This record gives sequence, structure tokens and C-alpha cells, in this order.
Amino acid sequence: MSIVFLFVESVKVFNVLSYYEILFALIWVIWFIHKKRKNAYDSIPSDELVESKLAEWQPEPLVPEPPAKHPSLTPRYITSRIGKRISINGKDCLNLGTHNYLNLSNNPKVEENAVAAVKKYGVGSSGPRGFYGTIDVHLELEERLAKFTNTEEAVVYSYGFSTVASAIAAYCKCNALIFVDEQVNFAIQKGLDASRANIQYFKHNDVQDLHKLLIKQAEVDKRDFKKAAKIKRFLIIEGIYNKTGNICPLPELLDLCKKYKLRIFIDESISLGTIGPHGKGVTEYFNIPITEIDMIMGSLELAFGSIGGFCVGTSFVIEHQRLSGLGYCFSASLPPYLSSIAIACLDIVESNLQIFQSLKNNALAIDNGLKNISIFECSSFAESPVKHLYLKDKKDYATEKKLLSVISNKCIENNLAIILPVYLERERVKPRPSLKLCISTELSKSDINFTLNTLEKCAQQVLSCHFTHETNESLE
Repeated sequence: MSIVFLFVESVKVFNVLSYYEILFALIWVIWFIHKKRKNAYDSIPSDELVESKLAEWQPEPLVPEPPAKHPSLTPRYITSRIGKRISINGKDCLNLGTHNYLNLSNNPKVEENAVAAVKKYGVGSSGPRGFYGTIDVHLELEERLAKFTNTEEAVVYSYGFSTVASAIAAYCKCNALIFVDEQVNFAIQKGLDASRANIQYFKHNDVQDLHKLLIKQAEVDKRDFKKAAKIKRFLIIEGIYNKTGNICPLPELLDLCKKYKLRIFIDESISLGTIGPHGKGVTEYFNIPITEIDMIMGSLELAFGSIGGFCVGTSFVIEHQRLSGLGYCFSASLPPYLSSIAIACLDIVESNLQIFQSLKNNALAIDNGLKNISIFECSSFAESPVKHLYLKDKKDYATEKKLLSVISNKCIENNLAIILPVYLERERVKPRPSLKLCISTELSKSDINFTLNTLEKCAQQVLSCHFTHETNESLE
């Protein structure tokens, strides 16, 4: 019946239209089709036109033209070992620019172990851990790291950066909620990107700001208890922050974790092996049981003088990474000789606890000396082996960066190697420009005095020239 009805209605519409209207519509359709075909043929340009257009075309560069004095065009060359002293473009300098806090990379025992391992295993593993890439020294290193940190188990990665980025993404998924300090390092940021989770940043080392975010989230959770119960929640921080040198307020943060049921991950790349009576990081420093931390991530590339990274925690947490940590599953395993180096470094620090006291003394001596230099301010943790110096007379970002860069170059000219940290443009929170000092156990009192005096002298010279230049410009 419906088909008959539609047929009858269409006949009625056709009858309403006049013969002339139908003829006009038909002519218009034919004209439109002919014009479209003609335009299609006309749109093909001649060879002469194509050649002339190509001759006139000036393509835009894929990247902007770099400035003539860009640092990447004039790199500094290291022509010596990375130790207490370092040769930069042939200039012998006291080294405060590398993270060799315990000076283990030049230890004779470490070198002997490295040579013996190269002779036995060669220089590479040539495969991931799950595919004939697991060597006996990998298992020994994991056992030693678990023992050193008083945890159940450890997993070793071949690269420190991928350790942090892979470990976060192995547990934090797109439906997770992560609370993160805004000054976390770039490896953590990449791990957060890979997780695709809901990220909430709190102000640097500000427990109250984190508490406000948690209270706000609790109000949101009340609207849908079933949905809130399914959300995994994490807190990710650093033991000592690479960008600021500050230590995390771990006891207060743990109180919030217990109250709001957050799992806590700590990147202890700097703090582990540097603070605490036995060098066991922030948990030992604050006298907090390691069992209260869900996972600790770290790097072997700083205090332990090797390459690679590791995660420690309960067996339940660590075993998950052997199938879910992308940097573990799909990267060639840590070269055996680098594992042997890390084992040798653990032997040294476990048998010489005075090394941590020496590092602490040097860090405190530098910290006290910096307070007497009126040009700089340093808010880093007093015992931290990483110090960030900021200009006390605050200026705009570009001016501060330029001045500190000149001060760094001036220090190198005066036999002191100090670096200006470089950050990517896409950093979520770009840190204020600073000079970064990396302190080691090998610094003597005379080295510390030389560092402080050279810093102050070079800074005064640079800033006085800058002030004179500004005065002349204002007069003009």
C-alpha cells in the first residue's frame, strides 16, 4: 500500500509542473554537465605555464634560519676523561658540570671490572632481555639493587630516560588520574604523555596546593561513586628535583597518599646514592619505611657512574614491567660491561659509607659559600649535590638567559666548568634560567674556595659590563 501511495503522489507532483518548466530543468542539467566537463579539460595547465610557475616558486624553509652564534654551531669539545678536572676545547677546568657525584667513573676498581667484562662478554648484548639478551650480570645487578634499596625485586633497563618513561606508562593508563609536581623532569613528562591519563599538576613542592586539588577531586567523585571507584590514582614526584635541586616533602606527601588512596612513584635518579647515611635516598633521609613507596625509579648514569636505569619495589609491581615496560621489552639489554661497572660501584659505596658524608660536607660548604655572594640566590636543598643559582636582581627570561650564558663562558675561560641548563621550548613549565652546579666528593677546600671566588668574580665582571651598556643606551 505504501508503494502505491508514493507512486500516486509522484504523479500528482509531475502533473503540477508545466511542460515548459520540465523542459527548462532538462536544459539546465545538460548545460551544467557540459560545463563541468569543459572546466575539467580547461584546468589542465600547459607545460609552459608549469615551468614558469616552478621558476617563480620560492619554498619556505622547513626550519627557521639559525642565528650565526647559535651554541649548536660552535659546540664545546671534551678532550679528556670526565673526572674532577676536565679539558674543554683544550682548556683545563675544575669540573662542576657533570653528575659524577661520587667520582666512581674514574675509580680504578671500576675500570678493572669494565675491562674484565669486555674481555669476557664483548661490548654489547645484541638483543632484548626476553630474547637471549639476559646475561648473568644483569640478574646479579638486579639482585644487588634490590638488596641495596631493601626492596623485594629490581628490574634493569638499558637507558635511564626510557626507564622512567616506560615505567610510568606500564601502570598509568588512559582512565587513570595522576597528580604531578609541575617541575618534574622531561623523562617523567614523556611517560605522562605515553600514558594518556588525566594529569593534574600542582605547584612545585607545594603540599597545600596538592591538597586543594585532592579536595576538589573528592567533590567530583561524590557525584558518581561507581565511576570514581574504578579510577586508579597516582602521585609522581622526584626525590631531589633535577630542575631546582629541591628535596621533596615526602612525609607530608605520604600523609595525603594514605588519606586519598594514591599510589606513589618516586624518581630518585639524583637522591639515591647521594643522601642518607647509607646513600639510600629520600626514604632513608626521612626515616620512612621503603614499603610505603609503591615504586622507586632511578638512573645508573649519575651517582653510580654507569649507563642504564632501574625500578625497585615489590615483586608484584616489578614483574609487571617485564611484560609491559616498553623500554625493557623492545630495547637491547644493558651491555654486560656496564652492568659490571654498576656492580663494582655498589661494592665501593657499601664498603665506604664515609663517601656519603664527604659529599654532604662539600654540598653544605658550597651552599654556605653561595650565601655570601650577593649576586646570586640559591634555593636548592642544602645537602643536594645539584645547586641552581639564580640572579638575585630578577630580569626578563631572555636577558637572564643571556647573562648567565656569558657568566658560564667567563667561568670556563677562568678554568671553572659550570653549565647553563637547557630546556625544550615545549616544556609545560619552563624553569627560570639558572647556573647549575654539580658537586662531587673529590672537591677539596681549596677547590670549593676557587669555585666560589671565580663565580663571584666572573659574575661581577659580566653584570658590570651589562649595567654600563644599559646606562649608555638610556643616555642615548
